[in-house]
Amino acid sequence: MKLFAGTAVRRGGVGAALTAAAAALAVALPAPVAQAAAAAAPPGIQAKGAYLQDGGSGRSLWSRAADTPREMASTTKVMTAIVVLEARGLNLNRTITVKRAYRDYVARHGASTADLRTGDKLTIRQLLYGMLLPSGCDASYALADAFGTGRTMTVRTQSFIARMNARARTLGLTRTHYDSFDGIAHGRTYTSPRDLVRLARHALRHPLFAAIVKTARTRQQAANVHRTYTWYNTNRLLGSYRGALGIKTGTARRSGDCLVFAAQRGGRTVVGAVLNDPYRFRDAARMLDYAFRRR
Repeated sequence: MKLFAGTAVRRGGVGAALTAAAAALAVALPAPVAQAAAAAAPPGIQAKGAYLQDGGSGRSLWSRAADTPREMASTTKVMTAIVVLEARGLNLNRTITVKRAYRDYVARHGASTADLRTGDKLTIRQLLYGMLLPSGCDASYALADAFGTGRTMTVRTQSFIARMNARARTLGLTRTHYDSFDGIAHGRTYTSPRDLVRLARHALRHPLFAAIVKTARTRQQAANVHRTYTWYNTNRLLGSYRGALGIKTGTARRSGDCLVFAAQRGGRTVVGAVLNDPYRFRDAARMLDYAFRRR
């Protein structure tokens, strides 16, 4: 499957004639019609892929290449959280000991981190905060290692990733595949904007997930030592956009900046996603404004 899609722009010939005709038509349109046409899409969105949906009705509000698969960076961690939260017999107070391997992994990849310290014991709940707020790949590794099955860390994390893919299939995410537990892709981690929004809507049904991703800052105390972790949410919509519900950021060289987001106003929830967008927060705000102006 081709992961990256481009759009060719024709210059001259029929393309130039159509452009000229469109420009002439725009000039000829009455002002109210021209204004309606301009309002048909949120302005200036730079995302390569985007999708916007009414969270209640499921009605599509606007899209761009909504079904084109692209790399998604740390928005992967939404599915990591789902697999953990839906694990049979889940005990959120179960403690996990931080292994040196988790720290070494982050250092090796230059990845985002919750700065977990070797030997510290943190609960599953705390690790979810460490994964979803500062986008800690070390916390994601700890969860995949703890919830996977097998005798080695490699086998356990691979089994966890297999569960992520199985859950994607049952959720009907037909243009989504994972080859990592945190978005550090090896060439086969991708999703489409529509799939990412569908996953986000499902994730928000979990009360703990919804509470975590809406949190701007948290302080968490390790269970076995006198150490406090302070984590800040990487989602800049929180605190800057009225009604923002959070969700998840993602950034990598190949994926560009990504964001899956949601907001609620007047009892109405809107969920959206942008992939490969250098202005993701600005564009998310514009998409949300556009949605809330519509009925």
